[in-house]
Amino acid sequence: MVLKLTDDKPIYIQIKEYIEDSIIDDVMKAGERVPSTNELAKHYQINPATARQGMSELVAENILQMKRGVGMFVTENAKEILIEQRQQTFYEKYIIPIQQEAKKLKITDDQLYKMLKQKGE
Repeated sequence: MVLKLTDDKPIYIQIKEYIEDSIIDDVMKAGERVPSTNELAKHYQINPATARQGMSELVAENILQMKRGVGMFVTENAKEILIEQRQQTFYEKYIIPIQQEAKKLKITDDQLYKMLKQKGE
């Protein structure tokens, strides 16, 4: 486990995002067991309830599935669900503000497209 906890957001969110990123990056695959809340708590020296909160959100979103007595496992559709969620967040957080600013600056769609295609220097 290579997550480094920071003070910039709640720990349970960091645990949740770590698992999400691991699924998107194919570190954790569909059907695989994920670390238990107790394993996460011990490894990061946090309260098990904190780890459980992040895991519970992933269960509610159908990213993880709890198998009683066995552990938590990545669901079959987890990666697709996460990518769809992240695409929507990307659109709302980046694309809409870019479109709004472009409109203010009278940048046409063609100009904006050319800007997006340019490689950063």
